[in-house]
Amino acid sequence: MVFDMDGLLLDSERLAVESLALSGAELGYALSPEFCHGLIGMPADTCRELAVAAFGPGFPLEEFFRRHEATVARLVDEGRLTIKPGVHDLLDELDRRDVPRAIATSSGRDRTRHHLRAVGLADRFGAIVTRQDVDRGKPHPEPYLTATAALGAHPEFTLACEDSPNGLRAAHAAGLRCVLIPDLVPANAETSRLAHRVYPSLVQVIDYIAAANDELRYRPVLW
Repeated sequence: MVFDMDGLLLDSERLAVESLALSGAELGYALSPEFCHGLIGMPADTCRELAVAAFGPGFPLEEFFRRHEATVARLVDEGRLTIKPGVHDLLDELDRRDVPRAIATSSGRDRTRHHLRAVGLADRFGAIVTRQDVDRGKPHPEPYLTATAALGAHPEFTLACEDSPNGLRAAHAAGLRCVLIPDLVPANAETSRLAHRVYPSLVQVIDYIAAANDELRYRPVLW
């Protein structure tokens, strides 16, 4: 299995939206909730392009994102970061079934390691693919293809779990079946069509895996 991180395993996207707005205000820019939500799930380079498009070439990109990273880290260190419902139970079930798993995230390497350590999940994945580990971020399929390759798995027999439309598009383009668990962005006609299943939380994925295993019995590569 391959998991997204922010908004799926970690309840971090609300912290990110808060941090984006705070960082913009410190520099004299009012970032609307709609703009901040539009950056969620986007690779850093795309976020930079969107900021320049919204605020012009004079927008202090590097200072803004430096402040944003520092603010997110501070919020996490203050204990504000929590995991999503069902994470530990699902990972325990995958351990029991000996299912390999990876993370494919749009976050950078330092932030990913910091967040996972903060919630005690750093050692629960066989591979972690960050934005710095690929040339093209989501919605390009490269993050998911890189993650499945790291696991020695075939995309056709690998299940992805995502919360964002861009992540879902990436997993679908890579040939993975994808369960969508929406976070800040609700499911729509497109994402409902692309998703193999849409669930309210990872709790339902545990039952899905059990049912699929009973039906499939055995495959050379399991998800």
